[in-house]
Amino acid sequence: MSKIKVFIDGSEGTTGLRIFDRLSARDDVELIGIDPELRKDPKERAKCINASDLTFLCLPDVASRESVSLVDNEKTIIIDTSTAHRTDDNWAYGFPELSIEFENRIKSSKRIAVPGCHASGVIALVYPLIKAGVIGKDYPLTAYSLTGYSGGGKKMIAEYEAENRSLYLNSPRAYGLTQAHKHLPEIKKVCGLTAEPVFCPIVADYYSGMETTISLSGNLIDKLTKEKIYEVYKKRYEGKAFVKIASLDGVDEGFDKFIPSNALSGRDDMLITVNGNDERVTVSAVFDNLGKGASGAAIECMNIACGLEKTKGLVIGTEE
Repeated sequence: MSKIKVFIDGSEGTTGLRIFDRLSARDDVELIGIDPELRKDPKERAKCINASDLTFLCLPDVASRESVSLVDNEKTIIIDTSTAHRTDDNWAYGFPELSIEFENRIKSSKRIAVPGCHASGVIALVYPLIKAGVIGKDYPLTAYSLTGYSGGGKKMIAEYEAENRSLYLNSPRAYGLTQAHKHLPEIKKVCGLTAEPVFCPIVADYYSGMETTISLSGNLIDKLTKEKIYEVYKKRYEGKAFVKIASLDGVDEGFDKFIPSNALSGRDDMLITVNGNDERVTVSAVFDNLGKGASGAAIECMNIACGLEKTKGLVIGTEE
């Protein structure tokens, strides 16, 4: 079997580096290199893209759109990790666990958009509830999402790891204060919401890991029970290697009193936990913002698009 020729356009960023590390360990992939001095040269990038079977775009939105315009090999698969194409109907949305329809689009598409990190958590929690009729598309959602600082890229990493850093970096910091976070449009579109949720992202002083939480109120949901919510997730994600459901209240996982947001750091899967009582329920998704929230999801999409085992080259479950 010939190796899959892969080019990573933007391999210097945190997402690109994680993809590079994961793929470098595989014997079925041939990574196409580019001269570092020419990595921003359109002609050289076009040459690498069109020589590949599959190209990952790990770039800002404008640069990602430019890269797509350089494609003239109709067989090349493009997997974009930027925001540029996530709400484009011509692109498959890279969250196969949501339904067989999402997975089949990834299998058949040459253009795949990887979900945003915060969006992955919110959508994983909200989409099943809407499909099961537990909440309506007009439910007044509020989402909190805590992330490690690696989600901010090289500049933020440097700020947090600087020797004489600001004292403000010692505590969690809320951001996205104007309610215009770039992940909101895809959350609204994929979940079919009538309005974007109130969204409160928070960055804290640890490298990687994410915990996204939404709250559900018995005043707004008829016959709300945490057992009912739990069964909705169990049914939606049954048999899914990358999305697992914790025991009720997370007792078996030790999450009954605290949910550590870095619990799945270094891994490529996601854990959903249901907590609360029959009047107020909180549901949380715990994952790595660089794993299921970025690079891991991108490679999962590659595996599906190339007809390979979904988990190939990825770290899930109890693996280290």
